[in-house]
Amino acid sequence: MNFDDEDDDDSFLDWDGFDEDYDPEEARAEMEAENRRIKNLPILRKANELMELTQAIVETINKEEDVLMMHEQMLANAMMLAPKIVGAEGGDLYTLRMENAVIIKMHARELLAQTSYCKAEKLAATAYLNVLREEIEQFRLLFVEWVNGFDKDNDAPDDWGLFY
Repeated sequence: MNFDDEDDDDSFLDWDGFDEDYDPEEARAEMEAENRRIKNLPILRKANELMELTQAIVETINKEEDVLMMHEQMLANAMMLAPKIVGAEGGDLYTLRMENAVIIKMHARELLAQTSYCKAEKLAATAYLNVLREEIEQFRLLFVEWVNGFDKDNDAPDDWGLFY
């Protein structure tokens, strides 16, 4: 092996695509605008509301009667919604967005099922659980609208055969 400087060749770099007019302040402003856009998405706001509501409800659950630790499972499901939405928005590729969407759907449906269990076992007040169920339905409607907005043409096939 020869490691002398004569072998250094950076011709593989695409210097033509390098933006000499890069403005870090402009880039920062664009990132802040994108963060505001994501933060203000109706589905993300609803996910955060679901988290807060779930947290309030599970605090009413008697931990001694909660043999399946439903309070922890409900919190875990509610906690997964917002980060996956942000991940889908940040990834932008259709396949990545859909992967996150499937995970979001699974956690929201589990949370919905857990409200039924809590009702059956009388772990939390039915009225509170009904409010959570109504909020999950509102989330579902926002979810459908959000997913329908994904750009199927903006993708890089991953050879797993999903979402095509």
